[in-house]
Amino acid sequence: MKTFGSSKEFLLVDEIPWETVGEGVKRKIMGYDDKIMLVNVHFDQGGIGPMHEHHHSQVTYVVSGEFELTIGEETKIMKGGDAFYIPPHVMHGAICRKSGVLIDVFSPIREDFME
Repeated sequence: MKTFGSSKEFLLVDEIPWETVGEGVKRKIMGYDDKIMLVNVHFDQGGIGPMHEHHHSQVTYVVSGEFELTIGEETKIMKGGDAFYIPPHVMHGAICRKSGVLIDVFSPIREDFME
């Protein structure tokens, strides 16, 4: 397994460029080592996180906005202050109903985000 080391200790949001990852979706990787990763994801209204799955455990905090979130067979509306957990290999995706921000935590690191 490839290792990526770790991020620096202090990550200032204004010093990290946004990376466009889809129509109306952009992210900033805010810290990582080989075991864990924190990602700030901004969605414009109507932005879509398409259905997908991965081997990582994921916990996400909804900072702001409103999202129609599907995990497996269940769909719920999530808003600022809510959080959700996605087990490994479970299909999930989101549609942004009101522009907002998610904070994703992955374990282990999302190697595909580092390429």
